[in-house]
Amino acid sequence: MISMTIVGLALCVPAQSHAQASSVPAKQATRDIKIISSAGARALVDACSAWAQQNKQTVAIAVLDWGGNLVESHAMEGAAMNAIDTALLKAKSALRWRRATSETNKMVRSGENLAPTFMRDFPQPGALPITIDGQVVGAMGVSGADGEKCAQAAIDAVFKGQPTSSTSR
Repeated sequence: MISMTIVGLALCVPAQSHAQASSVPAKQATRDIKIISSAGARALVDACSAWAQQNKQTVAIAVLDWGGNLVESHAMEGAAMNAIDTALLKAKSALRWRRATSETNKMVRSGENLAPTFMRDFPQPGALPITIDGQVVGAMGVSGADGEKCAQAAIDAVFKGQPTSSTSR
């Protein structure tokens, strides 16, 4: 019979009292966030589609919420088969880097920052983060034609009167 003795190591760390741990006021322990509603995402898609149609362009659009979830997508008649996928990839890149994908594209092309290429991002022009009152609430990717102009026109139309910005750093 083999017998073993196990020797344990005890680490004594002074514990924080519950009073210290819970001294954060409830307001600081949570934060209010804005989210893009389904109706808001649909309005963005409709506004971008209208802009594209007015400018005789064919686009596909993807709108993401702040967590990267697809809220709405649309491809106009005649859009390429991969257009929705491309719009979604662009939107994800704009959301992750919190800037227009044209800016991320310039960073990659200049060699300033190659991270987007090995992080499986798609830093091609055509997507914008959606920022309301300094808070990124989502992103809009547009595949085809003047994607960022289409997205900016939609953001301006839907969020008119609210302090928005297409770029946030």
